[in-house]
Amino acid sequence: MTVDIESLLARMTWEQKLLQLQIVWRPSATEREELIRRGIGSTFWPPSAEETNAAQRIAVEETELGIPLLVGLDVIHGQFTIFPTPLAQAAAFDPAVAELDARVSATEARSAGVTWTFSPMADVTRDPRWGRVVEGFGEDPYLSSILTVAKVAGYQGRALDTGDALAACLKHFVAYGAAEAGRDYNTTDVSDRRLREVYLETFRAGVEAGAATVMAAFNALNGIPMHAHRALLTGVLKEEWGFDGVVVGDADGVAQLVNHGVVADEREAVAAAIEAGVDIVMGGSLLVDADGVAFVSPDQLPVARVDDAVRRVLRLKQRLGLFERPYVDASTASTGATERYRGLTRQAAERCTVLLTNDGALPLPPTGRVLLAGPYARSLDHLGTWVQHFASPVTESLADALATELPHVDWEVVDSCGFFDATDASIAEAVERAADTDLVVLAVGEPSRISGEASSRADITLPEAQRRLIHALADAGARIVVVLATGRPLVVEDWIERVAATLCVWHLGSEAPAAIARTLSGRVSPGGRVPMTFPRAAGQVPIHHDHERTGRPPRTGGALLPETIAGFTGPNNTDDYYTSKYLDLPLGPRFDFGHGLAYTTFTLDGFAVSRTIASAEEAAAGIDATVRVTNTGDRAGDDVVMLFVTDEVASVTQPVRRLRGFTRVTLEPGESVTVAFRIDDDDLRFWADGVHRVLEPGDFTLTISDGTVEHRLGLRLEESA
Repeated sequence: MTVDIESLLARMTWEQKLLQLQIVWRPSATEREELIRRGIGSTFWPPSAEETNAAQRIAVEETELGIPLLVGLDVIHGQFTIFPTPLAQAAAFDPAVAELDARVSATEARSAGVTWTFSPMADVTRDPRWGRVVEGFGEDPYLSSILTVAKVAGYQGRALDTGDALAACLKHFVAYGAAEAGRDYNTTDVSDRRLREVYLETFRAGVEAGAATVMAAFNALNGIPMHAHRALLTGVLKEEWGFDGVVVGDADGVAQLVNHGVVADEREAVAAAIEAGVDIVMGGSLLVDADGVAFVSPDQLPVARVDDAVRRVLRLKQRLGLFERPYVDASTASTGATERYRGLTRQAAERCTVLLTNDGALPLPPTGRVLLAGPYARSLDHLGTWVQHFASPVTESLADALATELPHVDWEVVDSCGFFDATDASIAEAVERAADTDLVVLAVGEPSRISGEASSRADITLPEAQRRLIHALADAGARIVVVLATGRPLVVEDWIERVAATLCVWHLGSEAPAAIARTLSGRVSPGGRVPMTFPRAAGQVPIHHDHERTGRPPRTGGALLPETIAGFTGPNNTDDYYTSKYLDLPLGPRFDFGHGLAYTTFTLDGFAVSRTIASAEEAAAGIDATVRVTNTGDRAGDDVVMLFVTDEVASVTQPVRRLRGFTRVTLEPGESVTVAFRIDDDDLRFWADGVHRVLEPGDFTLTISDGTVEHRLGLRLEESA
């Protein structure tokens, strides 16, 4: 059935229009049914195919206009089959992992009646204290853009009306990840230039990829709350970028304009938000009450703006095919993870682990006596944050998976400590057991509940009980392999050099234990890379690889610090006292962006570019860069090759480097492959301010790196004739 949106809009009353512009935050079943009978346009998933069909039937068959519902849900990294968290997916440096998650998620969720997901999170995140870093793709705008596009493609498929696609939602627009002090919902203040260069770029890429919806952020930006930020919601998003989809507010975000202090009451908040560009209000007071009275009148809100918002909502429903097919086949709806999808999520998880350190302890030997301890030895808490209650659970522990994967190892398993608690007796038992073993595998980390929304942490070390266990075993001389499960980069400075190896496994989802066991055994070689810098201390935050140059950069060397700092016992880390550094920390992070080891070794050689001098026109046509990667070890493994660009002299201070390409390759022992990148003028441009993006002639440095080996070449961009 083809719907004439303009004819439908012309038939609607003011109240019916407003009802299309609201989704109520988690109503009860009775409340939901009543709201649908009154004509509300969107609902959260009930959650079953049968209940969704019943809700759609009321909307389509029992209301005057018969407009179907948008059915939304936070499908962040899985519906029933749970994939690695988005930050873990970023560690794979493989957009196919992000797209696979979104494709499986969309297939499962749409089959059960969900039509709209509040994902992906496109926020660039540079402060690991912020709990929501786990929902995003890390600190780099280029990597985040590539993965955002991959998630949009996975969710939305070939077309939204195919029956296995979800409308994607880019969130949180914009600069939510720059919250002061890393505290969720906190204010942000970002220059126009940095806003364009870093925080808007991922959203621009997602809009260009066809994302159907965008969510406004909770934060105020430069003094204006995003739910009322017309210059960005309308000026940039809708007018400059041509976004013709739907902008949705975050949960109660419109009502919270009152708390921000920019409106006097919620009526003013609703008017301000919709006029600014919000098309659907999530939560807050009902826009039309039970007596049919509108919360705001046409005198308070321009009719043309409301009509535009309603058109956008109706157009999305049409794109989803809901007017033609509002119901799903409940008999074929997904209700849980299948074996096939479990296999896919395990394969995805195996690509996300990052080998942070290794002195040869990994992979684990196939025989011997090994102690497995720590809270993640038996815990099933591997799904990560933002997982719904109906998700398929983890069905085996790491202890179970390791016993299956390495059956000839004599495993000793002790609880030793919980996530937050340990007794002297439990730690003493672990030390005693370790004395009779060849190796200790300590499975430690953050539980899922202390990362994610509203889970900011001032102290981003491991919980104290777990650190006590590591130090007790190290003091006793145990050889330790740490398996680190986490939703954020952690400060590991006090123990990282006391252990033989550290494998960062993040939160890997439904098949985490099997993926971890296969990686520890060596059947899978870890090939992930750090997508977000691990600081040495929380005091370094924010810290990221593409920081801008400073007039007094630090210089390493052997000179002593001045004697005027009497009694100071910090590291001897600089030649020059008056440089940008910390007195009490070595220079740089613990693990930089792109760091990651393998069970084999690689060389990079033959780095070349198709031209080293180019005009603007030649740069626009593209410059080819190639490098040969060789596996020089005796095991198969994955290497991630990254291309960085440095603008040596510019009219505005530039980052020390910018990521402009990456490729992950799998090589057998002795195998070589040539990796190619295409650089164009877009890779050499920068925002001179918040208005002008410029291409300036001059010298550039191209760096090829796999996190261990680097090669550099010069490129000169000449003045146009």
